[in-house]
Parts: sequence; C-alpha cells; structure tokens
Amino acid sequence: MSDPVYTAIATSTGDGRAGGRAATNDGLLDVTLAVPREMGGPGTATNPEQLFAAGWASCLHSALKAVAAGRKVAFTDSAVIAEISVHRTEQGGFALSTALHVEVAGIDQRTADELVHAAHAVCPYSNATRGNIPVTLETTVA
Repeated sequence: MSDPVYTAIATSTGDGRAGGRAATNDGLLDVTLAVPREMGGPGTATNPEQLFAAGWASCLHSALKAVAAGRKVAFTDSAVIAEISVHRTEQGGFALSTALHVEVAGIDQRTADELVHAAHAVCPYSNATRGNIPVTLETTVA
C-alpha cells in the first residue's frame, strides 16, 4: 500500500455509544453519542452508524462527481443516501449491512448506472467494506 494521502484521527471517550463523545483531533467534529431507540437507548444524540452512513454517502458522492468529471459527463443534480443497518448475529454480536441509493438527474439510466458502478469501484469506503458486509447499490434517474 502507498503512503497515506491523509489520516483522519478521532477519539471516543466516556461510555462510547451510550452517552460518550466522539471528537476529531482538529476539533471540527465533536459529538455526543447515544444508543438509538430501536436498540433500547434514548436516541437523543447521533450514533456510530449515522456517522458511518454520512461518511460513506459523502465519499461515494465525491467519487461519483470525480468519475463523471473524468469522463466529461455532466448531470444536473445528484444525491447519495446510505442506509447502514445493524443486525444481530447467531453468535450474539452484531453485524452491518448497507443500501446505497444514488439519485442522478439530467442523464440516461445506462450512463448513470455506469458512473455509479465506477464510483463504487474507487470509493475508499466501498473498497474497505467490499466482501465484508452485504451492500445493495441502486441508481435512480430523475
């Protein structure tokens, strides 16, 4: 692997997802965490799955824009929605799955599908999770 281009540093303190804090070393992100209501918690703050979903959605969206620019394809609007789901495992632990919904306007379905698959192939989040968690990829043209 090549030398890092960038390294993000975040620290979790306190009680982790149950009322703890997560903060980056540069101070730009500093959030209180809470267990979601669906998992028996208060749901009064963000949780790690929401942070992961926001990161993956943003990363894939950036990859989509970069791939489109590289291919000189212009579209009028786009959005990426990442759904991160938590599942119980047979061993008593938890596992993740994701559904990535990409919305693109101003191009045809075939071109949109090609761009999304190319973006999914270069996105670091997609590459990090490939083969590790189930991923559903869906492209919609408006």
